[in-house]
Amino acid sequence: MITTTSRPGVDPELAALLAEMPLTSILNADALAQVRPYSSAPVEPLLDGRSIDRSEFVTCADDGTEIALSVFRPTGDRTALAPCIYWIHGGGMIMGDRFANIDIPLEWLDRFGAVIVTVEYRLAPEAHGPTLVEDCYRGLLWTAEHADGLGVDPSRIIVAGASAGGGLAAGVTLLARDRDTVPIAAQILICPMLDHRNSTTSSRQFTGVPGVWTGQTNEFAWRSVLADLPAGVSAYISPALAEDLSNLPTTYIDAGTAEVFRDEDVDYASRIWAAGGQAELHVWAGGVHGFDALFPRTRIGAIARRARTEWLIRTLDGMPAERRGRR
Repeated sequence: MITTTSRPGVDPELAALLAEMPLTSILNADALAQVRPYSSAPVEPLLDGRSIDRSEFVTCADDGTEIALSVFRPTGDRTALAPCIYWIHGGGMIMGDRFANIDIPLEWLDRFGAVIVTVEYRLAPEAHGPTLVEDCYRGLLWTAEHADGLGVDPSRIIVAGASAGGGLAAGVTLLARDRDTVPIAAQILICPMLDHRNSTTSSRQFTGVPGVWTGQTNEFAWRSVLADLPAGVSAYISPALAEDLSNLPTTYIDAGTAEVFRDEDVDYASRIWAAGGQAELHVWAGGVHGFDALFPRTRIGAIARRARTEWLIRTLDGMPAERRGRR
């Protein structure tokens, strides 16, 4: 039997930094209200000194609700259409905004001129069930429909997200496949939140102990998302439920050994392989949830980011680039 005292240790450099943080093992409605205002940082400091054009757009959900989208592009005219990173933010589906962890895809804008589109989906508990993933899907459709105006190569749209954003990215990719709409070129799932059942060994190992994200906080977040939902949870909301993982785009998944989502992420990669798909999986020894987002300058954080970027460069190198006027 796995107990909370039997778990992989945390990387020493991360452990020293985490010791300075006010970590907890639980989350409730009152605590969420206090945490939400601090769940994202302003984007403007990240743009200082960079040659980036920023634009704001709005699309609408089926119920008429406006969904904000921010687009970041390298300045200057280019003849070649750029790859696009469609970014979905983390925060347990209960906090954060479209600029949360935007420094991750902005590195890819700097590295190879990608256009970044990030979506402001509605959050739980105010929004429930499929609303969140459908908002993200609507933003993806908008991106594909406006690809030419954005300078985006429609054959090189990559869906990416961290934590809850990684789970939503997986759900959006399943929706695009099943509805036969946007041909997603690749998906990047960073420590993704994939399984509402919260029942894996790693979920149990990191329950009852303070952490960045624990079994209890995970349970609260999923309860917020699934509140008042009729019987049956859709695989588009909880992608671990998907019975068919065939015909998915090439996939990158990473996680840490010392986090709740470790086992559901490993299982998702294994099932992509079993279905004949291609996935690259990295499980970083001693990594806690979101370690490279929280502490990008640590040795393990820098290595994890570099490995992800190198995979993306290899993946893009294998895709033919389009030029304007050829479509």
